[in-house]
Amino acid sequence: MSSPERLPLFHVDAFTDRPFAGNPAAVCLLDRWPDNEWLHKVAAEMNLSETAFLVPSGRRFELRWFTPTVEVDLCGHATLASAFVLWQQGKVSAGETIEFATRSGILKATPRGTTIELDFPLKVQIEAPPPPGLGEALGVIPKTVGKSQFDYLVEVESEAMLRSIVPDFTKLAAVSCRGVIVTARSSAPPFDFVSRFFAPAAGINEDPVTGSAHCTLADFWHKRLAKTEFQAYQASARGGVVSVRIQKDRVFLGGTAVLIAQGELVTDSSP
Repeated sequence: MSSPERLPLFHVDAFTDRPFAGNPAAVCLLDRWPDNEWLHKVAAEMNLSETAFLVPSGRRFELRWFTPTVEVDLCGHATLASAFVLWQQGKVSAGETIEFATRSGILKATPRGTTIELDFPLKVQIEAPPPPGLGEALGVIPKTVGKSQFDYLVEVESEAMLRSIVPDFTKLAAVSCRGVIVTARSSAPPFDFVSRFFAPAAGINEDPVTGSAHCTLADFWHKRLAKTEFQAYQASARGGVVSVRIQKDRVFLGGTAVLIAQGELVTDSSP
C-alpha cells in the first residue's frame, strides 16, 4: 500500500489585517493538476467561499478557484491569499511580482509595502432592467440596476438600507447570474462606497469580501463620482477593506492578509 500523499494547505483571511475577519480562503499547493472531481471534493470539504489550487508553470503559477459547489472564472480574495502564501513560503522571492495564469487571463500580484495589489480586468457594467424577482428577493426597491459579465449590480438609497438587507436566498438563487452586488455611497469617511455580495446560485449565500465584484464596482462608481481611486468597505458580518484604482481597462485591488492555519491535506489516493 502506498503512503498517503501530503499536500501543503493554508487557511488565509484576505482583505483584512486581523484574524477572523475579511474573507477566508484555502490555498492548496500542487505539483500537477489532478482530475476535476478531486478538486471539487476538496473545495466542498474545505467549505469556504473559495479554495485556490496552484500549480507552478515556468515563471508563472496556474491558478484555479472553486466554491463548495462550482469552479469560478475570477476570484479576488483567493488570489490575494495565494500570493500571500507564495511569498510567505518562499516560493517567490520577497518583492517579486507574481503572475497567475487563470480562466480570466494573466493576473498579477505585487507587494506594495504592507499591502498586496492585484492587477485585474475592469468589468464594465451597463444599466439593465431588473430580472424578475430580484427586488422581491432582496426585499428592497432598487435605485438603479446594472449588469456586468458575471453579476447584477443593484444600487440602493443608503448605507443603512444596504446593511439592513436580509435576502430570500431561495428566490435569489433563481436569478440567472453568478451573483448580485448591492452598493451605496458610504455614510462616512474614509470610504467612498460600501457593498455586499450575494451568490446563492454559486453555493455562497453572502460572500464576506469579494475582490472580483470590485472590478464592476470600480466602473460603476467611476462613472458616478468621476474618480479613479477609491476606498471601499464590504459590509458583511466579517467585513473587509479594499482599495481600488482604475487604469484604462484594468483595476488594481489592494488589501492585506493574515495566515490563520497551515498544515497538510492528506489523501490516500494520488490527486
